Amino acid sequence: MPIVPSKVAKRLATGLKQFQSVVTSAKARDVNESDTVILMTDILSELFGYEKYSELTSEISIRGTSCDLATKLNGEIQFLIEAKAVGSDLKDTHTRQAIEYAANEGIDWVVLSNGWLWRVYKVTFSKPVDHELVVEFDLLTLDPKSPIDLETLYLLAKEGWSRSALDEFDSRRQALNRFCIAAIVTSDPLLRVIRRRIRQLSPNVRIDLAQIRTVLEREVLKRDVLEGEKAEEASKKVSRAAIKARRLTQAESSQVHPEPTADASESPLSQSAKVA
Repeated sequence: MPIVPSKVAKRLATGLKQFQSVVTSAKARDVNESDTVILMTDILSELFGYEKYSELTSEISIRGTSCDLATKLNGEIQFLIEAKAVGSDLKDTHTRQAIEYAANEGIDWVVLSNGWLWRVYKVTFSKPVDHELVVEFDLLTLDPKSPIDLETLYLLAKEGWSRSALDEFDSRRQALNRFCIAAIVTSDPLLRVIRRRIRQLSPNVRIDLAQIRTVLEREVLKRDVLEGEKAEEASKKVSRAAIKARRLTQAESSQVHPEPTADASESPLSQSAKVA
């Protein structure tokens, strides 16, 4: 998780404590969607640090209708926000219009919230357009004294956005997802490590990599992390990373041990003979 600057952490802790009571009251009164949008505007401004009149906007048209809110820094939209009434249950289908608009406009992030529950989605620019839940938090259960909870809020804060905290969090999340881990475990380099360990246990037993892979796929790992589009994508990503690492190692090796030139390969005696 990102490191939150002390000044920002103080604002997040103070704002969280303040808005937990405000949101709890709004939830008890079951305020409508329009009032929830007003509440969320205050949260985005006072808690997350966006300038209310210059960095928050509702003037985003989506096929003739308007997106509830959006953050805008340096003239560019960071993420669209789909707001629902504080008493409403959030459904992934609520983000559909915002996701479509975001994909058409090249916007990577969409937020769905009812004021207390916040879900952050990453838009996938594929055919068809898709989206994936990256982070979710309940404003009412976060602890203002918890560094981890403040780090979670920092992902959506203006300062966090300026430091690409959300992108870095997503990259780390993808690297640690179960499909990537499964692809790494079943890759040849890891299978060789496992085979060496097995040989330490049974020195006289001959085992090839295919046998180890079969045991992992059939008896150790769950089938859903090995099959399907996400598994294939993870496998390709691991393969590309391995190839890139090999090429980098080869390039570094060639710099440390450069190929001798024709002149350098000749002995001083032979060079003297040429001069003579």
